[in-house]
Amino acid sequence: MLLRVENLSKSFPVEFSVFGKPTKFLRALYEVSFEVEAGSIFSIVGESGSGKSTIARILSGIYKASGGQIFYNEKPLEDPSKNRDIQMVFQDPDTSLDPRKTVSFIVEEGLRIQNTVSKRERRRLVLDIVRSVGLTEEVLVKYPHQLSGGQKQRVAIARSLVLKPKLLILDEPTSALDVSVQAQILNLLVELKERYQLTYILITHDLKIVNHLSDHTMVMYLGQIMEIGRTEDIIHKPLHPYTKALLESVPKPGLDNLSKFSIKGEIPSPLNPPKGCPFKTRCPLCFERCQEKPELVDLDNRKVRCHLYKREV
Repeated sequence: MLLRVENLSKSFPVEFSVFGKPTKFLRALYEVSFEVEAGSIFSIVGESGSGKSTIARILSGIYKASGGQIFYNEKPLEDPSKNRDIQMVFQDPDTSLDPRKTVSFIVEEGLRIQNTVSKRERRRLVLDIVRSVGLTEEVLVKYPHQLSGGQKQRVAIARSLVLKPKLLILDEPTSALDVSVQAQILNLLVELKERYQLTYILITHDLKIVNHLSDHTMVMYLGQIMEIGRTEDIIHKPLHPYTKALLESVPKPGLDNLSKFSIKGEIPSPLNPPKGCPFKTRCPLCFERCQEKPELVDLDNRKVRCHLYKREV
């Protein structure tokens, strides 16, 4: 198992006393556990505010977890930011690339920080990786504002790959791009995965991409796992009402998209989450027991957090 996460939690202080002590917290993640096999694509899906990007930022070392443990190759990972095997591609290249630096500087920066190869070798590695993502040598002297959206995301991918990682975290890697470019980037990611034997954690809200690419999928809502299992099972035989609602929200040309599992209203504020089941305020199948907090139970080779299902014995 390449990556194992146990009871990962994250809270952000939002109010402080006059002495600077936190008095109120926003709970972004609550005891999230999952495993990622080497060579697989593991997807995390859910609406905005579900905790997807918080997981990504903890795994990449941007945030520090409030609780839980991360294991990489079965060894505790205390500081992910120091592990060059884990890299991240951010959602918007316009904000993740330094506008004052050339492409050459941006891609090479990680190698300079590591300082493990000579200057000549760094230049060779940068040129090789830039070519591997479908760019030419001419882009090395350009600045981000001189590139198209697709080119900028290719640069962001090259920057992540130049350190030869094993695990690449993709946080909505195509959502900021034109539709015509999205397929090109996805095809590139599939090609790079095979070429460099990579493992992906894909964070997205696009279930069509998940169905096409992923091996396993985790459905998040208000910082908690609603359902987790093989993508084939999640997509074609969803159990949790929230998973069903997400799937039925995907537009189907020529069909009436309204159903009993249509999601109503907005996701509640994590500052004031519902008591009991976090999805009860929007669930069409809510009943009396939903006032109690459901546990994540094993069922049909997957896990689901819903009172409609009982724990296997």
